[in-house]
Amino acid sequence: MPLSRHRHTPALLATLGSLLVGCGGHSHAPAPNPTPASSATSAPAPKRNGPGISAADLRQRLFAFSDDSMLGREAGTIGNVKGTDYIAAEAAKLGLTPAGDNGTFFQTVPLVLHQTDPASKILAGGTTLVVGQDFILLPTFGGLFGTSFASPGAEAIYGGRFGDSTQSLPAGSIAGKVIVFDAPIGPDGKPTGAFRGRATLDRYSSAAAIAIAMLNYLPPAMSKRLSQPQVSVGGADVGISGHAVGLVITQQAAVRMLGAPFSNLQVGQSGHTISGDVHTNDLPTAAPARNVVAILPGSDSTLAGEFVAIGGHNDHLGIDDHASDHDSARAALTARWRMRGLDPEGPQLTAAQIASIHINVDSLHRGHPARRDSVFNGADDDGSGAISVLELAQAFSNAKVRPRRSILFVWHTGEEKGLLGSAYFTDNPTVPRDSIVAQLNMDMVGRGGAADIKGGGPTYLELVGSRRLSTELGDIVEAVNKTEPMPFHFDYQFDANGHPENIYCRSDHYEYARYGIPIVFFTTGLHQDYHQITDEPQYIDYDHMARVDHLVYDVALRLANLDHRVLVDKPKPDPHGQCRQ
Repeated sequence: MPLSRHRHTPALLATLGSLLVGCGGHSHAPAPNPTPASSATSAPAPKRNGPGISAADLRQRLFAFSDDSMLGREAGTIGNVKGTDYIAAEAAKLGLTPAGDNGTFFQTVPLVLHQTDPASKILAGGTTLVVGQDFILLPTFGGLFGTSFASPGAEAIYGGRFGDSTQSLPAGSIAGKVIVFDAPIGPDGKPTGAFRGRATLDRYSSAAAIAIAMLNYLPPAMSKRLSQPQVSVGGADVGISGHAVGLVITQQAAVRMLGAPFSNLQVGQSGHTISGDVHTNDLPTAAPARNVVAILPGSDSTLAGEFVAIGGHNDHLGIDDHASDHDSARAALTARWRMRGLDPEGPQLTAAQIASIHINVDSLHRGHPARRDSVFNGADDDGSGAISVLELAQAFSNAKVRPRRSILFVWHTGEEKGLLGSAYFTDNPTVPRDSIVAQLNMDMVGRGGAADIKGGGPTYLELVGSRRLSTELGDIVEAVNKTEPMPFHFDYQFDANGHPENIYCRSDHYEYARYGIPIVFFTTGLHQDYHQITDEPQYIDYDHMARVDHLVYDVALRLANLDHRVLVDKPKPDPHGQCRQ
């Protein structure tokens, strides 16, 4: 699951600060894969997979799929090619019908990289500001910022401290200007590179540029991450024409733009005239990005042309820029997660709270040597969903009686880069789009225990979107659940309108829902290992995961055997509009 939506939500990361305070995970472009540092997890002994759904099958497959050899499966890299090769080979063993390009299991998604041109420069007060040294061009974040800055002369204006709602410029003084902000203040009262300032970004979108003087305060790894190429589908708009370009600049660059230190300025005070040319070049990805698409034909000749779609995403975050000690990293993450009450919306920790966390590394390594780790294995996100879809395909393939409707299995790529694979598939479906009667999405279905999330336990499961287009679909899921040997207690809190996590807009199901296809998103929720190098297969609850898979199988079977298409009784969204939960 990505940090936030890519296209239909103006803020890719809910706020820019959501990216800058992130502790791990990449939202950047594919890069040549370095040699990863392995955490040396132990995979189960190989064995033949069983015919149905079992915890043992899931464990075997997930250890293989999230192994270090898969290099984190980042879309557009050789690691993702390895992952999709694995899925396609398994689909072929099951006898599924290829439904990708040219009779294959693969639908290639034409990703491109938008790399800041190294010749980009800004002239301020007679001084040339150098890209990567004095400023960084921020990614568009799905339309939050524009894509370039090209001006023979734009006035710089001091906008105050970023995120301070008590100070703002008159609306008439913003358009076409370069608004320069001081860095926001952190919990310790000092300037920081972590902030939440979405309202500020919206207010100043008509400016030529928004320049935030926080480059001095960003960790080097974060600066490097922001400088990486942005990824999009070739030909797609990555920004909004006329929107302010986003720049992170140094304090020294701010002085060059404004002509004086912030301490000598009043909000609204004019500075120098800014000119220059900052833009990106389009480059190919290192390797293909591929959806894997397969069909189990239905048994009813009158209904086999309709599909119940089941999906999960095949990509994750690749390899970190540096290796960390796996055990101490996980111990620290666990401590922080507990201090937040196992709640993704729990209070952000203060610097003092973070400093209070002390890890006894010697104790952790008493039983085994240190494990240097740099691979984002993505066992739960979304190895658990991708492997669950394989397990469901196996169960349907081996069933004595096939469902009446066909089952469409899609393993989407590029979810972590903004739902790019699912958007491409639903824009360019390999089956008629209106033949898909429902889509069941599985993203992070391998955890959900009491130590993972508030309220978690053996029967914990979150549902999102199950009644947003079809009341009947939500009712069917509830009815099927009551027939399960161990029914789940559904947590609907993250499906609430306006919920700050915005889950409905953050996984592949929405790309189907935007076309009016009813969806259900099944997930066991966020946890301390989300988007960290510690998301590894040894931490998965395979019995819990198997029970989720059984439920999804039974729901899919019920939908596939209905004598009618599940009824859509809610308004359909604009397929090219903004997603709002």
